[in-house]
Amino acid sequence: MTDPHVASHEQGAPARPSIGLLSRINAVVARAGMYLSVTGLLVIVTIVFYQVFGRYVLNSSPTWTENLALVLILYVTLIGAAVGVRDAGHIGMDSLLVMLPDHTREKIELVIHVLVAGFGIAMAYNGWILGASVGTVKIPNLGLPEVIRYVPLIASGVLIVSFSIEHIIALLRGEEVVPSWN
Repeated sequence: MTDPHVASHEQGAPARPSIGLLSRINAVVARAGMYLSVTGLLVIVTIVFYQVFGRYVLNSSPTWTENLALVLILYVTLIGAAVGVRDAGHIGMDSLLVMLPDHTREKIELVIHVLVAGFGIAMAYNGWILGASVGTVKIPNLGLPEVIRYVPLIASGVLIVSFSIEHIIALLRGEEVVPSWN
């Protein structure tokens, strides 16, 4: 998938990388999010392997493994999705955008980033409301509060808003957000 920023700047002047304070902070946070998501994925694989081993080899399946794996899946997917927003790895219609004139494409990109930021606000707000509604409930077999299932929803929403703001500022300045995996 091509980045519309890169495609547009191949035709005209090259975009300069965004190096503001928000970009520097977001790059570090996104990279940490990637590392945490990969680590979480490895932990999920280990937990599921332990569950299968316990069930079929030891004839005693641990009761906590399924619930912990489900909680970790929330963290891995939601934090990974937020990082995908920053690194422009989300689903887009790049093929249609690159065919538009630069001025029109940039306006549409601004609208897209504003809508994505609105979605992030909704995620954080509703995650907070849902988490508050189950604050005293415990997750079966783990003994952890149910609210930990909603922390990644809130964190991902906040990150999506921050990353969208970064993209909006970069677009307005004629800059490019450099992916954190570079």
